[in-house]
Amino acid sequence: MGADTIIGIDLGTSTTEAAVIRDGKPVMIVNLDGQVITPSAAGVDKSGQLVFGEKAKAQYLLAPEDTVIEAKRKIGTKEKLRMGNKDYTPVEISSMLLKYVKDYVSESLGENISRAVISVPAYFDDLQRQETVEAGKRAGFEVERIINEPTAAALSYGIGHMEEESHILVYDLGGGTFDVTLLEMFGGVVEVKASSGDNRLGGKDFDECLIQWLVSQFRKKHGKDLSKDAAAMVKLKEQAEWCKKELSSRESCQIVIPFIAEKSGTPLALEETVTLELFEEMTRDLVERTHAPIDVVLADSGVLAKDIDRILLVGGSTRMPMVRRDIEAYLQKEPSKAVNPDYAVAEGAAIQAGIIEGTLSREEGIIMTDVNPYTLGIRVLCEDRSHYMSIVIPRNVTIPVVRKGIYYTSADNQTSAKIEVYQGEHDDVRLNHFLGEFVISGIPMRPEGEERIEVEFSYNLNGMLEVSARIPSSGEEASVEINMMAYEEEFFTEAATDVSKWKESSLAKEFRTVVRRAERRLKSETVQNMPFYREDLESCLYDLKLALIEEDEDRAAELEEDILDLLEERE
Repeated sequence: MGADTIIGIDLGTSTTEAAVIRDGKPVMIVNLDGQVITPSAAGVDKSGQLVFGEKAKAQYLLAPEDTVIEAKRKIGTKEKLRMGNKDYTPVEISSMLLKYVKDYVSESLGENISRAVISVPAYFDDLQRQETVEAGKRAGFEVERIINEPTAAALSYGIGHMEEESHILVYDLGGGTFDVTLLEMFGGVVEVKASSGDNRLGGKDFDECLIQWLVSQFRKKHGKDLSKDAAAMVKLKEQAEWCKKELSSRESCQIVIPFIAEKSGTPLALEETVTLELFEEMTRDLVERTHAPIDVVLADSGVLAKDIDRILLVGGSTRMPMVRRDIEAYLQKEPSKAVNPDYAVAEGAAIQAGIIEGTLSREEGIIMTDVNPYTLGIRVLCEDRSHYMSIVIPRNVTIPVVRKGIYYTSADNQTSAKIEVYQGEHDDVRLNHFLGEFVISGIPMRPEGEERIEVEFSYNLNGMLEVSARIPSSGEEASVEINMMAYEEEFFTEAATDVSKWKESSLAKEFRTVVRRAERRLKSETVQNMPFYREDLESCLYDLKLALIEEDEDRAAELEEDILDLLEERE
């Protein structure tokens, strides 16, 4: 193994793993605690030192304010994570975890490792992918490739089944995200046919159901609300996770937390018996939320459930018996145990790393294709609709891909055009995710519709996008590489103003109703599962509150209209 070694990293919500190719096979790498699985936790200890993995997870129980867990769920958001009296972005926390991986891998392999393939959920959008790459760079890695987690899991399976011809469904339910991907294997080629998922569904949501039930039981028995007590909630979280795991192999378990709270000076204990039947009943809705993405993948790929040859279960949450039972009942096929749910993604990332570095030759090895998980397009004027999304690359197209759209000027003597790029599944761009924009100038002055504009999208294997535009009659060209990190920083700067005092504005009364409606909508469970829509509504609401503080009535009226449009869209 030389200085060109590339490792594979599964950067998960709950745990992180790394692997490397040795003698043509992926091998898991042990961390500084001698373990293969590293909890995705970071913290600052009493002496001010950074701690990671098991140490940080253990510390979370005693000092939650000095510890961050589940940072991956916040990637791509503007949320700050507090650790030891300081705020960090999800990228900063993720980069610390990756730096820890870099250190333990370098020590374990006896060489300085600086190249990596990092996995992400297939359903991560462009911003989440860019931020994962950025976290890797800040940790000191050259990120050779971003690979989708289900694709990595399929590679882990495929390397031992080269001659197989089959349709494989990868069902990946991790700590924080859910992905489902359909692949076809033939003659050493793994071809992704379609991906879908839910970035806000994972094992943590099952824990949360149990936590809320425990809080409710305690309130009934003792008349005290534990949700207001941060230390009590940390204990509940730990016990809920333990209980969930116990119920994977037992019919019931008892949760006992002595001295969890006090009332009128008397210490109170929490004691509850949770049966498997009760746990499955309270989390049934979560399991059923996996069905819609499965349906999307089957429809997009044109493969019938009966034509699936193998179902691979990936992610620790698939160890829950009801998950296995549910998928078997839904697809009428028993899931396979051919891959290790905890290791498959890291192993697959290492296989991709081996292909890149040449340790696994493409001839003897495996060839992989992937797809883009979201529709990509631009905003155009269409039948008097100024927010219409014109699709350039549909979702689930094999990548790398280059696609072109032909457009025409929309006004007489138009000399320039703004190209706004969006990602998402709605025909109204305002409900999709804005990626970036640029202007192409130098269009010859001619009547409306007589000048052609060619827009080209180039999407690569890392899921990164380049958009260019060209005017054939004049040869003028312009382009943009979608750098979501720059977009994010710009938003942070803009969002630095505290808008909580909007009620003190002289305009507050006039706009109070729309603010309240938007705030109520943002709290709804439906919106929590629609990241693009939620971000747009949050952004408009923030801008409205800012306009109220600045006493800008015209701007506030415009934003009120935008918010009402968004609210009506989801009525």
